Amino acid sequence: DVQLVESGGGSVQAGGSLRLSCIASRFTFDDSDMAWHWYRQAPGHECELVSRISNDGDTFYADSVKGRFTISQDNAKNTVALQMSSLKPEDTAVYYCARTTYIATLCPAVFGYWGQGTQVTVSS
Repeated sequence: DVQLVESGGGSVQAGGSLRLSCIASRFTFDDSDMAWHWYRQAPGHECELVSRISNDGDTFYADSVKGRFTISQDNAKNTVALQMSSLKPEDTAVYYCARTTYIATLCPAVFGYWGQGTQVTVSS
């Protein structure tokens, strides 16, 4: 079964940086219609799409993270990363990587492949 494993979460002060990484076990089927996503969910808040990168490198960022976060992928290694800079307390959440075809509204969704989530805590 395909598994996604995240790493890199932790606690940091406002203004600091963290890098999240996600590695997937080898996909044994054609996943060319899927893209990498990073979602987050804070307590009492809805699941939020933070960033997305397609197989051809097109990227999307939520307005709240534009200019501060950068998504990157290595398709040969089945990995995706999220470099987070100038972190703010409102970035505090559980972050999920996902390999899916569709955009999710729940974290995790019932479709696609999801990591276990990693906590990011930003203190003021």
